[in-house]
Amino acid sequence: MRRLTVVQLLPALHSGGVERSTLEIGAALVAAGHRSIVISAGGRLVERLVAGGSEHIELPVGRKSLLAAPGTLRRLRAALARIGPDIVHARSRLPAWLAWFALRGLPAPPPRFVTTVHGLNSPGRYSGIMARGERIICVSDTVRDHVVRHWPRTDPARLVVIPRGIDPAQFPRGHRAPADWRGRLAAEHPVLAEGRLLLMPGRGTRLKGHADAIELLARLRGAGEDARLWLLGTREPGREAYVAELEALARERDVAGQLVISPPRHDVVEAYAVADLVLQLSNKPEAFGRTVIEALSVGRPVLGWDHGGVGELLRELYPLGAVRRGDHDALASTARAMLSGPAPMPVTMPYTLAAMQSATLELYAGLVHH
Repeated sequence: MRRLTVVQLLPALHSGGVERSTLEIGAALVAAGHRSIVISAGGRLVERLVAGGSEHIELPVGRKSLLAAPGTLRRLRAALARIGPDIVHARSRLPAWLAWFALRGLPAPPPRFVTTVHGLNSPGRYSGIMARGERIICVSDTVRDHVVRHWPRTDPARLVVIPRGIDPAQFPRGHRAPADWRGRLAAEHPVLAEGRLLLMPGRGTRLKGHADAIELLARLRGAGEDARLWLLGTREPGREAYVAELEALARERDVAGQLVISPPRHDVVEAYAVADLVLQLSNKPEAFGRTVIEALSVGRPVLGWDHGGVGELLRELYPLGAVRRGDHDALASTARAMLSGPAPMPVTMPYTLAAMQSATLELYAGLVHH
């Protein structure tokens, strides 16, 4: 197969799922001997991207300013003309619009245009650019259904579901947290030293359903379970008012002494390993449920609302953990059943990083040699 030049566009490279996928595909391209270029406004992940063999071009392709757009468009078109890529892959709406117009002015044959729909974008013309790729990658069946429903003129043959994946080596089955790690955790958060640990990893936003987790904690304790709840990653700068609201709710439900709300951490695999139950209670459907596959990969039971990408993964991999959204009685009774004896884990984890990388590279090759 000949060497390809692939340009990926996204707003910036700070942190997040889109950013992670961009780096993962960059790494796969480099490993396969292709040329990988990323265009973004920069950010702390640029160093890691470049260390992995990709190139980075800094352009404000995510800046929502009509004044800046014509200049950015000109610079983007000039960069693409200079590079002569085989594939231009847009991962976000504004960069996709800029790429779409930039490609219009390039000599024939122009690069092939690919988009990835990472989220359940709001219906309408602005988001509709994501449905204009020659190939439209959807990160789950939930996302594919969303695109078909809201942009019905999209040719279904152009839609390809490539789920996001994890590296099983980073989330090994049966992983055990070292004793000194558990000791440090207990010293930092004495509440988590004993009892049954409910872990809910997620950013400090209302969408993640932290209030439902606190309600579950109250119901479990009311039923005689010595449950403790760790909201990991919720305490973030700018989220103080929301955290205060959660703390007030915990006091009102009389579980403030069994709750820990902590900032994000890098050792989340250890946190999964010590959890008795992992929660995913987003109140808005998610495009994909990454924490579901991370926890199941480690071998920990997961309980979540049965909707969106989370419901999709639970129904396939761990059906006992999928509960009808908003049914707090069923959530509490399922949690009690799981704490007394969790269902067996899925034998294999189909959602791997390697599968996602190879499917994406195959898609690129198929388009270029088409």
